[in-house]
Amino acid sequence: MTDDVRRGELSQGLDEFHLVSARPPSDPIPAKILVVDDDPRNLIAVEEVLRSPGVEVVTADSGEGALRHVLKDDFAVILLDVQMPRLDGYEVASLIRNRPRSSRVPILFLTAFNKDDMHVFKGYSAGAVDYVFKPIEPLILKSKVDIFVDLYRKTEEIRRQAEQERRLLMDNLHVRSEKLKAEQALRRREEHQSIVLKSLPIALYTASVEEDHRRLHFTNESIERITGFRPEAFLERPDFWASRINPEDRERVLAQLRRLEEEGSVNLEYRWRCADDVERHFLDQTVLMRDENGHPREFFGMWFDITESKQMEQNLLHASKLEAVGRLTGGIAHDFNNMLSVVIGNLDLLKKSIQGNEKAERRVRMALESAQHCADLTYRLLTFSRRQALQVSTIDVTSLMPSLLELMRRTLGEQVNASLHLEDGIWPIQVDRAQLEAALLNLAVNARDAMPNGGDLTICVKNQLVEEGKSARGGEFVVISVSDTGIGMPPEVLEKVFEPFFTTKESGKGTGLGLSMVYGFVQQCQGHVEVESEPNAGTTIRIFLPRSHDAAERPEDNQSAIAHPFGNGRMVLVVEDNPAVRQVALSTLHSLGFKVMEAETGDEAARLLKSKKGIKLVLSDVRMPGALSGIDLARLIQKEQPEVQVLLTTGYFDGEDKLEDLNLLYKPYRASDLAEKIQSLMSTPQGVELENAAMSQAAAVA
Repeated sequence: MTDDVRRGELSQGLDEFHLVSARPPSDPIPAKILVVDDDPRNLIAVEEVLRSPGVEVVTADSGEGALRHVLKDDFAVILLDVQMPRLDGYEVASLIRNRPRSSRVPILFLTAFNKDDMHVFKGYSAGAVDYVFKPIEPLILKSKVDIFVDLYRKTEEIRRQAEQERRLLMDNLHVRSEKLKAEQALRRREEHQSIVLKSLPIALYTASVEEDHRRLHFTNESIERITGFRPEAFLERPDFWASRINPEDRERVLAQLRRLEEEGSVNLEYRWRCADDVERHFLDQTVLMRDENGHPREFFGMWFDITESKQMEQNLLHASKLEAVGRLTGGIAHDFNNMLSVVIGNLDLLKKSIQGNEKAERRVRMALESAQHCADLTYRLLTFSRRQALQVSTIDVTSLMPSLLELMRRTLGEQVNASLHLEDGIWPIQVDRAQLEAALLNLAVNARDAMPNGGDLTICVKNQLVEEGKSARGGEFVVISVSDTGIGMPPEVLEKVFEPFFTTKESGKGTGLGLSMVYGFVQQCQGHVEVESEPNAGTTIRIFLPRSHDAAERPEDNQSAIAHPFGNGRMVLVVEDNPAVRQVALSTLHSLGFKVMEAETGDEAARLLKSKKGIKLVLSDVRMPGALSGIDLARLIQKEQPEVQVLLTTGYFDGEDKLEDLNLLYKPYRASDLAEKIQSLMSTPQGVELENAAMSQAAAVA
């Protein structure tokens, strides 16, 4: 029987098939069927047989077309003609099976020939699940295809249900995860709040409004850490809390509490004696809690330990006082030292002109000593207020202390037994040697005054490693302790001991600046001071000075007086806005053998330096009117005329001025101080070298 006959039989059976085919249920899962045949008539016939709701029949007339469809879509079943040009059914089936996505799609072979066992086996080997032989019975084809379509739909339904369940599971897991995260975050926040509350100096309490006393029910254990008392201690006695308030604060605090029900809240600040008998400052904030009817229910309050903040307030107040004195001192120091410069300079010049007149020389010497005492007082005031630059050097305390102890013994008298204890290997320190000696002498004199009937003065020097603290920085320090067996100090005096002008001595016997200057000096050295004292138990003052890792310098005896002029006619430019001070400097330089030019401002000096040749040295004040200060003028000279030496003078040093590598002479200065400083500048290798170079250049031009 030919293919045309078989196709005719297939067409004739369509009417019968449509009569008996069952309708699928409504809204089935969509399914696609791929029909591959090189004869369009067969494609039409099969499509007509398989058409049903929810089923899409896709046709292809070649193996290549079939593969293109397989790459794009998923199919419930593939009907594949065996004999086709180019790619036959076996080859197409093998390619479909080799692709992972389509490897499990059922393949039905359609064939009119190759019914023998060998070809059937070949078809199954290529991946077919069944054969449909032509002429095709529509009912048989429909039944077989429906089985695979139904299997596909059940599989797809299971897959979709599984996907939906997976999504629901993932959503559930996500919700659970978010809930878990929220619970963990809440737990961490509660733990954090608990830790913070425990670490803070805060205690929470409640109190009954019906009790006429203050019996506090503490709700956390912080009260024991703050006061040393367990919460139960506040419930044992009705007057326990009130009995430990400082007597000076008690009446005020109780009066405020009596107004609590009227005002609704109150802030109490008082001193309270803790379990170790140490008074601490507390801020007690109490609020009246009411019920839903507005009636008082209970008190709720918080205790804050503010002892450290109170201490910081006192330190700030002390620093403010020091700053005020510093500003006052700095404001007058410049003019005062200028006046002293005029007095001391003229007395030095007068001293030269009255040689041989013993009476006049004695009077001039007394005037010079008094003027120098005034200058020393101003210098100490500026140092105390940290507005005076220290002449810092690295010193060996071990070599300094024995000679200083001898000086103390001569100063203190026979009634005071002074002794020194030095540990081995004391570190070097960087300080102003003269200021350190003055500070220790100040402490020794104060100790002597605290022992009117005599006693023991002990100086101890040791190395100490200090841990970082809230009131002082840590590090390696050399500690110098000065201890006496005197009358000591009560707490109210101890709090004010470093305040400027505070003294317990009789009028005329103390300025109140001794310990203040010690405090200012130590602070300027980046150190700190500690004081221990009790009435009738003596006093110990410890000075902490930072260790230096530089080698200690050897003290040199450089007090050789310059008896003869050495200027040799070299030119010096004096820059000073005060006419009297400028005149003294001019006269002093003339007496030393220099030629002198003068300028009133830094701007005028800069113009003279450009127009006048042969200036070897510029002697300039630091503070002057005009655009250029003394420091600006010195920087300009260093940049444009490095062969010219610069010596700056000042009666007042402001921390904002950056002197660094500049040469400085403090006012008021003696003529010998000025001569010594100039001679050291002229004799430096740089000064000699630059001067020789300038002279050689001038000779070459001539």
